[in-house]
Amino acid sequence: MDISEFENIAAKLAGARDMVARRVIGQPKVIDETFIAILSGGHGLLVGAPGLAKTRLVEAMGTVLGLHSNRVQFTPDLMPADILGAEVLETSADGSRAFRFIEGPIFCQLLMADEINRASPRTQSALLQAMQEHQVTVAGQRRDLAAPFHVLATQNPIEHEGTYPLPEAQLDRFLLQIDVDYPDRDAERAIVLSTTGTEDAEVVPVFDAAGVIAAQEAVRRMPVGESVIEAILDLVRAARPDASAGDLVQRTVSWGPSPRAAQALSLAVRARALLDGRFAPSLADVAALAQPALKHRMALGFAARAEGVRIDDVIATLVTETTGAEAAA
Repeated sequence: MDISEFENIAAKLAGARDMVARRVIGQPKVIDETFIAILSGGHGLLVGAPGLAKTRLVEAMGTVLGLHSNRVQFTPDLMPADILGAEVLETSADGSRAFRFIEGPIFCQLLMADEINRASPRTQSALLQAMQEHQVTVAGQRRDLAAPFHVLATQNPIEHEGTYPLPEAQLDRFLLQIDVDYPDRDAERAIVLSTTGTEDAEVVPVFDAAGVIAAQEAVRRMPVGESVIEAILDLVRAARPDASAGDLVQRTVSWGPSPRAAQALSLAVRARALLDGRFAPSLADVAALAQPALKHRMALGFAARAEGVRIDDVIATLVTETTGAEAAA
C-alpha cells in the first residue's frame, strides 16, 4: 500500500467523521461503526429507540460521503415493487405498446431503510438479492445497482406492535448491528442547545463515490497479522453451539454465527484501523467490534432467555477467552 495514499484517505476520513459529528452529537461510537460498515463495503443495522438521531445520521453520511441517497419508510402495506421498481405498459403516439421499467428507490448508492422491521417478510425479502449481489431481478431480468451500494436500516427495539422480526438470512447480510444508546447528560445538553436555535450545523461533501470506493480498496489491501486472523476464527467458532463449544455456549446459544461473521470481522477490524489512521489492525480492534459483528448472528435458547442471560454477556465472555481483551461496552 502506498503510504501517502493511505495517509490521504485517513486524513479525509478524519474530516468526514468530524463533519458528521457536528450533526449527530454525543454518538462517536455509533458514527465510527457506521463508517466502518461502509468502509468494509457492507450494510449497517441501526437499532435504537425513537429520537436518537438515526435518520439524521444516515442523511449526514450520505452528504459527507457524496453518495446518491434514497429513503424508504417501511410500513406493513409496503410492497416489493415499491422498493425495486416495476414494469409498466405504455402506449406510444402511434398506438404501439411496450413495457418500460421504472426504477424504484433501491437504485441509489445509499439506501435508508427506515423502520425496516415494519414491513412484511415478503417485502423485506426484496432486499436480500440487492444486499448480497448488488443487483435485483424484476420480471426475470437482472439489473445492476450503482457502485458503491449500501443499506443503512433503522429498527426500533422497544415497539413490537405492527412489526415483523427480520429473518436470520437478512440479519446475516448486515455487516454490523449498531446499537444507538441514549446520550450522556453533557451530550444531551449540547443537543438541546444546537438543535433548538435558529441555525443547525451544516455538512458538506468530503468524499465522492470514487473516493469511497478507493477507501474500500485501501481497507482490503491493508495487511492483517496472523494473530488477528486466528483470534477472529477462534472467536467466531467458539460462538457456535456444536460439540467443540464451551459449556456456556452449549448451555445458552441456540444458533451461532456463519463464516460471514469471520469475513465481516476481518474487514471491519481493518476499516477501524484505517479510520484511526493506523497501518494494521490489532486484537483490540477484534474485541471492540465483536459485539456489533456477532450479536445479530446469534440467538439464545428459550431457557437462557428465561434465566435472563444476555447475548452481550456471552460475547463478552468469549472475547475475553479468545483474545485476552475486554469486549467494548
